[in-house]
Amino acid sequence: MTFSAVLAGTPGPSNTLLTAIGARSGIRGGLTSLLGQVCGMGAMLFVITLGPGYLLLAHPAVLQVLKWGSVTLLCWVAWHIATAPPATAPARTPTGFLALAGFQLVNPKGWLTAIAAVATMLSRRGGTALGQATLFAAVFTLVALVSCFPWLAAGGAIRRYLRTPRALRIFNVAAGGLLAASAILLGWTRV
Repeated sequence: MTFSAVLAGTPGPSNTLLTAIGARSGIRGGLTSLLGQVCGMGAMLFVITLGPGYLLLAHPAVLQVLKWGSVTLLCWVAWHIATAPPATAPARTPTGFLALAGFQLVNPKGWLTAIAAVATMLSRRGGTALGQATLFAAVFTLVALVSCFPWLAAGGAIRRYLRTPRALRIFNVAAGGLLAASAILLGWTRV
């Protein structure tokens, strides 16, 4: 649970995006995105714990390609956040359950979390891989729901200050910059 709380609640691409969604749509409007984020990450942990995690650990070059491809995609998303038009125009950033669940596939922090979970939490004495994957994914999803909600709430709280196009522009540039910075920093993290 501690592992899940720390990894889900610390800054990263998904939480930065969740804050931007909260600022744009409010807490109520961002709840489906929050659920998509945590369910997508839980599903990714489940699948990776069952097998691809071992493959990625055994072939570091594949992991590097995956990691830097994800960083590139996240920088593209960051650009869209930074250049987003005022809230009256349709959003160009991923929002909603499916978008945030799918976003986990390009989130380097998500991949690093999953690989770290496989490398440190999976145990030969802990039962079957299916049982361990199910337990870890369920615990992570529930803990992440609580740990990630403050990011959405922070965005919702900031929303009331974003009433002018200038304030919204400053926020969008800052959120896009933070997303790009977090993606690049995670890209430089050794796996």
